[in-house]
Amino acid sequence: MPELREVEVVRRGLERWVAGRTVEAVEVLHPRAVRRHAAGGADFAARLRGETIGVPRRRGKYLWLPLEGGHQSVLGHLGMSGQLLVQPQDAPDEKHLRIRVRFEDDRGTELRFVDQRTFGGLSLHENTPDGLPDVIAHIARDPLDPLFDEGAYHLALRAKRTTVKRALLDQSLISGVGNIYADEALWRAKLHYERPTANLTRPRSAELLGHVRDVMNAALAVGGTSFDSLYVNVNGESGYFDRSLDAYGREDEPCRRCGTPMRRRPWMNRSSYFCPRCQRPPRVSS
Repeated sequence: MPELREVEVVRRGLERWVAGRTVEAVEVLHPRAVRRHAAGGADFAARLRGETIGVPRRRGKYLWLPLEGGHQSVLGHLGMSGQLLVQPQDAPDEKHLRIRVRFEDDRGTELRFVDQRTFGGLSLHENTPDGLPDVIAHIARDPLDPLFDEGAYHLALRAKRTTVKRALLDQSLISGVGNIYADEALWRAKLHYERPTANLTRPRSAELLGHVRDVMNAALAVGGTSFDSLYVNVNGESGYFDRSLDAYGREDEPCRRCGTPMRRRPWMNRSSYFCPRCQRPPRVSS
């Protein structure tokens, strides 16, 4: 799944190339791409025609295109392989092109939704008073949001009685921290992924959040993380943060801090990467 930083890179590209443009026509080429729009592809296309797109927004890993007027938004679900690409109108269609959006102006580019695995899609939703699509109103702010409440997050951690990595991936507490960046932040903080949140002190939770922010900003600076050709920005370019990872994907490689071979363990249908020396597992009470 794309992480917050990849979604932010795409959002910035859409802000540059799509914001302020009026939709001339929408072509839905695969029904699964609009399956979250209950009224179907024809309704989706008809309701977007003539609408002007505002400044794209993001909360955590959710990306949406507000429509001028403020009452509705197009929510983008990238899924495992979804791509929002801005392409010249005369460029050949991608093999897995699912939706095409053309605009009334003469800039010569169009917006394309490409999705190899068809897990993603676009859908139209009513907005909440805060301007969020109603279906994601429950998603918490991400740690780079200026309005993120660090004190409230610490109290929620202590009350949740879970483990630290689960808490980082709990989008009702904090959004946008995916598996890769959680492992990176935990390695920097020298915390094991199974560390209970109930005994995490306020200074330690603040330190961890600082590492989360540092990891995200470093990833953003190089365009995100790409392990294959499925994640790209709106111009079809891959990110390069995977070349700087300290934990994720480094099983049996030496820890960059102490030299101990890194380990990988199955975790919630994913993997957790950690240093067994720097990130000692919590003691099991007898």
